[in-house]
Amino acid sequence: MEFGWWTKDPEQGKFQVHAVFHGGNLKWVRKQGHFSSWETHAPTVEDWDRLVSEADNRLARRLLSPKQYDTIRSIKERAEL
Repeated sequence: MEFGWWTKDPEQGKFQVHAVFHGGNLKWVRKQGHFSSWETHAPTVEDWDRLVSEADNRLARRLLSPKQYDTIRSIKERAEL
């Protein structure tokens, strides 16, 4: 499962963020510009909130199972510790 959105930062400009969820693991990557490569992204609180809201939307539309949603929430809770 892949979640993606665009983010604007005053210092770094506009970039694309992807959170890739596979097999109980979550990998954050980002890309700035069309011809640049994906690099590791350190998620902020806003990124976590955006991921949970995107997961809420997919859960309501039945594109995400409740088990996957619970796994994303537990990963978020572990990351906040």
